[in-house]
Amino acid sequence: MQQIFNFVIRNKTFLLFLLLFSIALTLTIQSHSYHRSKFINSANSLTGGVYGTFNSLGQYFNLKDENTILAEENKLLREQLLNSTSTKDSSYFDTRYSKGKYRVKTAEVYKNSYSNTNNYLTLNKGENDSIKEDFGVITPKGILGIIDNTSSNYSTVLSILNKKSQINAKLKSSNHIGSLTWNGDSPEFTQLIDVSKFAPVKVGDTIVTGGQSAIFPKGIDIGIIESFVTDISGDTYTIQVKLFNDMTSIGKVYIIENIDRTEIKTLENNTNE
Repeated sequence: MQQIFNFVIRNKTFLLFLLLFSIALTLTIQSHSYHRSKFINSANSLTGGVYGTFNSLGQYFNLKDENTILAEENKLLREQLLNSTSTKDSSYFDTRYSKGKYRVKTAEVYKNSYSNTNNYLTLNKGENDSIKEDFGVITPKGILGIIDNTSSNYSTVLSILNKKSQINAKLKSSNHIGSLTWNGDSPEFTQLIDVSKFAPVKVGDTIVTGGQSAIFPKGIDIGIIESFVTDISGDTYTIQVKLFNDMTSIGKVYIIENIDRTEIKTLENNTNE
């Protein structure tokens, strides 16, 4: 308290000046409409700037929640897109009353390898989230791989950059099918093998999933044709596919569940037996 008194005494002249200046300014603003309007406009600008700053800070700290909401909305849109694609060639009755063949869940990549011979991704979703083996994994740009193993809270994905990976794929322009594999050379490219020599292969054409499996719907993007060669037999092509995905930088992903997968696998196993 004594320090406050000392401060006032030392600066009494300056403080008196501030008091008188404030009184004069207040009287001027109140008695002149021009000055009053200028003061109100300046105060509003200052207040608006302060509120804008605090609002920006609030939005920044809420980005995680906003991203979660957007991911959920994108999941629903992706699910609708996959189901509309899977039924677009069906009859009107099937399309009108179909409940949807695919379900989509979101996840984040916990770990990603892309420089080994056999690469895997680890996701932060597992059995507690109803994730099972043989579910497909994609991003908005294209496919990533297939769920290979699960625990309670995590799952591993057999990456398309894995020499064990084989995924049904086709030329988007002609529907000629092949098998998507990886030769282990570059994370930017995969190889589409066993494509018929009668296929109209052109550099720049798009490669998509073939849909002839119980994992991926048809028409999911993979990449574009970088180059191609005729195999030794002369009957097929091996195509170099430049991936749409940057496999070295993967964040959020979508996990695709084919609701009919169990029924299809059981039927195929019984047929093979």
